Amino acid sequence: MTTVNIHEAKTHLSRLLEQVRAGERVIISKAGVPVAELTPYAGADLVFGTLSGRIELDDDAFVRADAEVAALFGDIGVDVPR
Repeated sequence: MTTVNIHEAKTHLSRLLEQVRAGERVIISKAGVPVAELTPYAGADLVFGTLSGRIELDDDAFVRADAEVAALFGDIGVDVPR
């Protein structure tokens, strides 16, 4: 584990990111108090269609505009279905 102050983190960010990439834990401190931890990015696996068949949508809900939302458009020439 590496602990650095904010100035050092700004100065050596590229090096610190390489350390994180290699699996090391990096803590950034301010006045000796830890405030952040650099960790590898762990993106979520996004799979489209996983809720298919589990959710029902009322198509009319997307056609009808909520009266309050429609009122926000007023008379600016935007055609808002009601």
